[in-house]
Amino acid sequence: MSKIVTEIRSLARSHSRTALRVLVGVMRSKDATAAARVSAANAILDRGWGKATQAIENGGDGPLELIHRIERIIGLDDEIADTLADLHLLTFFDGAPIPEFDHGHWWLAFHQAIPVGFAGAVPSTHTANAGYFCRVGVLGKHCGNALQLRLMRAMESRARHIGWGCIVSDTTDNIASANNFIRAGYRLYRPQCPWAWPNSLYWRKSIR
Repeated sequence: MSKIVTEIRSLARSHSRTALRVLVGVMRSKDATAAARVSAANAILDRGWGKATQAIENGGDGPLELIHRIERIIGLDDEIADTLADLHLLTFFDGAPIPEFDHGHWWLAFHQAIPVGFAGAVPSTHTANAGYFCRVGVLGKHCGNALQLRLMRAMESRARHIGWGCIVSDTTDNIASANNFIRAGYRLYRPQCPWAWPNSLYWRKSIR
């Protein structure tokens, strides 16, 4: 029985990306009923933010803090790629295309054993000997735990190991991410060949 349950669970998880896209489509559809749109929205919120948590008392010292860890992963693995795609959809929705996870370097942030954030860097095609910090996303419930900063530090450590001289990136209408770049020591700059939107901000940090 245990093997059958495991196989069913694995089969169901293989359709996670499609299911999330369907839910987003229903939520945004003007033809769907109000009840269907609300139901889809609730399902997305539950999947992305999780159910409300109960505080765990730590003796007389108050509740325990959430425990997170950062782990470098291989995007070539199909299951890992599906996890990254799910997190991308839950954090970006349809605001950005899903990248090719078999290219570049990727990290997952975990809360206990549950993936709650991700980040990726690829070789820059606009700056010599540089990495491009192409994606970072953290589920809303876990924002405020400095996970983006920790993911950035992990990425920078890997970049030094590779031998990149700097990291470049961009933000567009995202004050929270812009502030995180500032906190992490990045500086605004103007590339010779801007690659994003007219209102995008460009960031650079030397890591030598």
